[in-house]
Amino acid sequence: MNTRKLGHSDLFVSEIGLGCMSIGTDVSQARKVVETALDGGINYLDTADLYDQGVNEEVIGEILKGKRNDLILATKAGNRFEQGKEGWTWDPSKKHITNAVKDSLRRLKTDYIDLYQLHGGTIEDNIDETIEAFDELKKEGLIRYYGISSIRPNVIREYVKRSAIVSVMMQYSLLDRRPEELFSFLQENEVSIVARGPVAKGLLTNRAIPDSIKEKGYLTYPYNDLVSLRSKIEHELLNGRPLQALALQYCLASPVVASVVAGASSAEQVKDNIRSIQSYDVTAGDIALLKDITKQDRYEQHR
Repeated sequence: MNTRKLGHSDLFVSEIGLGCMSIGTDVSQARKVVETALDGGINYLDTADLYDQGVNEEVIGEILKGKRNDLILATKAGNRFEQGKEGWTWDPSKKHITNAVKDSLRRLKTDYIDLYQLHGGTIEDNIDETIEAFDELKKEGLIRYYGISSIRPNVIREYVKRSAIVSVMMQYSLLDRRPEELFSFLQENEVSIVARGPVAKGLLTNRAIPDSIKEKGYLTYPYNDLVSLRSKIEHELLNGRPLQALALQYCLASPVVASVVAGASSAEQVKDNIRSIQSYDVTAGDIALLKDITKQDRYEQHR
């Protein structure tokens, strides 16, 4: 598994990361997923305190006993929740973040987090206070580096200008190319993208398009457009390759993307993700054609 440098940090993350939200709460089943990822060369695991109200972190902490030093572990904070109560509230305050990191460390059974991420953010937040919290946690050695998980251009630009973030986690796929407008800005500032949602809810796999998409479509793609696009890719580009291989490698075609975080609820899904970037060649010509037949939309809000 190839690795890439994460922003201006000294962390080298696997090109495919494991998004842990879908591994479930059964430790035995989750262990199969995580260990398959590790065996396949994945060294980057991404979770959040909000997932299953901390249980996801607890499961990962149990599985990673004795393996911690070989991994890059990322989690997130900023959503305040109460155990047993539905929902959460947004809280990027210094007080909440400094308390949340201690809870995450305890659940993950570790004394440091490699990449601590703000799980959202708005331009109305007290951004300087949030940055101060992360900087202090870094000085204390509780976190090695920090980043944000956001799709809002105005928020991203402020954090890049005012903080030491090394990464921005963004939804990015062939069907959601909006992040591309920020690529040159982030690359110039040595901030990497960690891509989530690379197969667009399964639309960029060989699985059938879900019935729910027939009514709503996906982003600016109506259902009929999705059918036509998939048909075009199938006839002009697949050549025996799975659609997933084109989707994942499209995201990795830009050097500003350090890792594509793909969720998995089974060991076989992890293997499919790994095979997609290791067993199939995708050329620069393929990437150019994929760009030509898909939309380059832009974010209309949060400018």
